[in-house]
Parts: sequence; C-alpha cells; structure tokens
Amino acid sequence: MCLKGSESEYQRNRSSHARGVEKAAEILFGLCGMSAILAVGSITLYMIANGIPAVLQVGWKEILFSTVWMPTAKEPSFGIFSVILTSIAGTFLAVLIGVPLAVLTAVFLSEVAPAHLASIVRPAVELLAGIPSVIYGVLGMMVLNPLMYRLEQWIFADSETHQFTGGANLLSAAIVLAVMILPTVITISEAAIRAVPPELKASSLALGASFVQTIFRVTLPAAKSGILTAVVLGIGRAMGEAMAISLVSGNSVNLPLPFMSVRFLTTAIVSEMGYAGGLHRQVLFTIGLVLFGFIMVINLVLHRILKGEGRP
Repeated sequence: MCLKGSESEYQRNRSSHARGVEKAAEILFGLCGMSAILAVGSITLYMIANGIPAVLQVGWKEILFSTVWMPTAKEPSFGIFSVILTSIAGTFLAVLIGVPLAVLTAVFLSEVAPAHLASIVRPAVELLAGIPSVIYGVLGMMVLNPLMYRLEQWIFADSETHQFTGGANLLSAAIVLAVMILPTVITISEAAIRAVPPELKASSLALGASFVQTIFRVTLPAAKSGILTAVVLGIGRAMGEAMAISLVSGNSVNLPLPFMSVRFLTTAIVSEMGYAGGLHRQVLFTIGLVLFGFIMVINLVLHRILKGEGRP
C-alpha cells in the first residue's frame, strides 16, 4: 500500500515537472518569435525615421526621378534614378544569365548525374555559397575585367565617343552576380525537382514521352513553385550584394548600359557613407530605405508564391 502511494506521488511529480518544462519551452519559443518581430519592426522604424527627412527636405521627385548625383557640389543634387535603374538592370541580367544555368544544373544533379558524380558536384556547389563575396569581387577584378576590357576594345575600336571602362562595367557586375546566385537557385531548385512524385515521371514515360521530354514537360512544370521560390531568393541575394560588385562595376553614376561603369544602390551606400554628413548622409539612408522597400517587395512576392501553393 505504501509502495503504491509512493509510485503515485512519483508520477504526479514527474507529470508536474514535464508540464513545467513544456511551459518554459513555450515561453522561450514565444520570446524567440517576438524577438524576430521586434528586430524587423525596429529595422523598419529606423530606416523610415532616417530615410524620410531627406525626402521631406529634397523632395521625392528630385531624389527618385533625377539622374544627377552631385552631393558635394556647391548646389548639391541627389538624384538616384540612374542608380535605381542600375540595380534593376543588373539584377535582371544576373537572373537572365544565372537562372537557366542553375536550373539545368539542378536537373543534372537530380535526374541525370550518376550518384558518384553528383557527390562531387553537389559539394562544389555548396562551396560556392561559402566563398566570401569579396573573393568574388577580387576574382572578377583580376580575371573578368581584363577580358571584358578586351571585348570592349574590340566592339568600340572605331568609336570616338565611348568612354572606356577598363572592363569595370554593368556586364561584369551582372556576370559576378550571376555566379553568386547559383548556389541558392541550384540548391532550392534541386530540392523542388526531387519532390516531384515519381508517378508523374513514370506516367509520362509510359505514355511514350522521352526522358528529356519528361524533364521539360512534366518534371519542371511540376516543380515550378519551388523553382520560382529559388529565383525570388536569388533576386534578393543579387539585389542586396555590395562588396563584390563595388570592385567590378566601376562605381560611377551612369545609365545602366552594358559597357558603362555603373553604381548600384548598395555600392552607393558603401562607397559614400564613410565621409558623408548632413543632408548627404540622410539621402544615403533614403537610398537604404529604397533598397529596403525592394527587398520587402521580393519577400512579399515569395510569400504569395508559397501561399498560392498552400504552404505554411
């Protein structure tokens, strides 16, 4: 009788202890979730508080739609329209170059490559994600820029008006960005392709479709949402890069033509924040606010894609 009472008391204590642990875990998880919300909210408020004053003082039309950037002139001008166009054009070119290569690589790893070859290629792709961005910039400056300069000299050999860039131009920046988004797009696209039910592929092959037809007409369409997610994340990666492209783009405010030295939104902040002051510094925060807006839009698009597929 005494033994049964002791066991019952032990079970009650154990159950009470388990409930206490679960309650503490719930509180800890809640605090972690709240900290993430607090971080996003704080960043948003900080960017708005520091970016809006310049808009009120200079005018949003002058900042967003003027192409003249002379912040240190006697009569300063703070137009960032060319910089915005450069970020959009550079990201678009990077996606145009990188996404087809990344998706085909994902198809190769998931559908074509033998296991031993995939075990070699996949770590190499993962290694690309771990290389610091400054290394991409240095390699681009030392290897890619001289090659682009030779191409530039050949194309504009008879031109009397072209300003030669030494290879540091929009096209070089786009190629470097294309390489940098490869790991993100390849990894997520491969996971999406592997998630396609084998029954779909088997049905296609049974109906007489070839292996290649099955890949392009069944597998890739079925994995479309995952591939779109990869592309959107790749866009975010390209849009937010600064260090690498500051070394290969020429860092001059011009319209985004392929063989022109250009400046992106990120490099505008990096290159001038160290010495800027007063209104000039406030406008740089406005540039950060514009970039922040682009990233928020990209995240909303990603959320809509995932929500459209019924994912949490």
